[in-house]
Amino acid sequence: MRRAILLACLIGTAAQADPLFKDMSSALPDHSYTGGWEHFVGGGVAVFDCDGDSLPDIFAAGGAAPATLIRNRGHFWFDAAPLPPLTGVTGAYPIDMDADGRMDLFVLRAGENVALRGGADCSFEDATTQWGLPTDTRWSTAFTAWWEGGDTRPTLAIGNYVDRSDPDGPFEACDENTILRPVAGGYEATPLTPGFCPLSILAARDARRRQTLRISNDRHYYVKGGHEQMWDIAERRFLGPEDGWQNVALWGMGIASRDITGDGADEVMLTSMGDQLLQIAQPDGTYAAAPYAIGTYAQRPHTGGDGRPSTGWHAEFGDVDNDGRADLFIAKGNVDQMPGLATRDPNNLLMQQPDGTFAERAARAGVATVKRSRGAALADFDGDGRLDLLVLNRRAPLEIYRNVTTDTGNWLAVTLKQGNGNRDAVGAVIDLRTGPARQSVQQVIGGGHAGGQMLPRHFGLGAAESAEVTVTWPDGSSSAHDLGAGTTHVIDKP
Repeated sequence: MRRAILLACLIGTAAQADPLFKDMSSALPDHSYTGGWEHFVGGGVAVFDCDGDSLPDIFAAGGAAPATLIRNRGHFWFDAAPLPPLTGVTGAYPIDMDADGRMDLFVLRAGENVALRGGADCSFEDATTQWGLPTDTRWSTAFTAWWEGGDTRPTLAIGNYVDRSDPDGPFEACDENTILRPVAGGYEATPLTPGFCPLSILAARDARRRQTLRISNDRHYYVKGGHEQMWDIAERRFLGPEDGWQNVALWGMGIASRDITGDGADEVMLTSMGDQLLQIAQPDGTYAAAPYAIGTYAQRPHTGGDGRPSTGWHAEFGDVDNDGRADLFIAKGNVDQMPGLATRDPNNLLMQQPDGTFAERAARAGVATVKRSRGAALADFDGDGRLDLLVLNRRAPLEIYRNVTTDTGNWLAVTLKQGNGNRDAVGAVIDLRTGPARQSVQQVIGGGHAGGQMLPRHFGLGAAESAEVTVTWPDGSSSAHDLGAGTTHVIDKP
């Protein structure tokens, strides 16, 4: 951990002001995530550009209410766009399934999942059958995707929650998860078992630098015999003690993954009831729980008034003040009316300090709302180089906040493109250096809580006016680039 703190001290030398956000929620169309037991969980948002104007648009899960597509018209003006009617939606992830350059959506539901093909001008059509995707009526709550070998189509992993048809459920009645692999004429479904009621899955390089599925499970329903899981993609097996994998049991809700120590390996944030667990990647390819003093456990409401444990959902790293250090947002909220947990549970905005610890700033920044938050996104909705904040709430309106922090550092963003079926270079790693400081971000689809984004990858630079960027492409080749601050750079694979 001392090494992590030393590296963190080297990142970002410009003095930064405390973060500040302006509530712009009145600019959004009416939307909230509603429903009974099947929608206590879920409630994700997919954020992506569906019309080519370089501004992030929004797909918001509705639960029992219809999902909503929200188009970004610029200058924090938003309106609802036409969308095929979809209810029972728990979440969605943007993914270019057919490599046509337009973003599609994989939509998770309590019922048959749906693949929506993106068309011109933010239009969408149901392409589930056309793409040969098998469907079932399971309760899907997690998703990730990657490209294997020379495949031109993605492999998909779907996490399924409680088996609602089990007469002895819901406890100890977790459903099996599913992997969908491309085959001639469509996709083939194979089970991924055992399933322990996942609420988040992420395909990414782990501490061993191998592509692995990280599966975060809700012990509320697996009760006993279950735990968090890691599944090696190449070897198609779960990791165990022989791999240095130590079983951890928690009320797993969401996953955030980013290198915060500067060693090129991602740390992993796991949200839960009570402690939010940050795992630090170790040089031997294993993980260790972060020390309590790091400030990320966020186990109780930070505004006082309720001493019961918090419930964390979506977590996301992003550099809010562009000082070169990744900060952390955690969406919080009671499942519904669970009496043993805080009912007024403010969201967290944890700002990374020069010594590598995190300090709570949500209340001071104006984003410590106490609704039942679920999904969220840090994204630059107005193109000014500062990450704004979107929060989806259960039985309460959608919220959006403009980042108006003063004296922020410099920034740049990177969009990756390549020519094969994996057009967005999912599986690539972007390595950025400014002097002795190093940042790295993986290009992934998955994680979060029931939602994610496919946008330019944002980096704060502190006082630096340029950066040396190396892209390690999915095929293992690399390319080096000198990039200037203050713009989004499109990097095409050589």
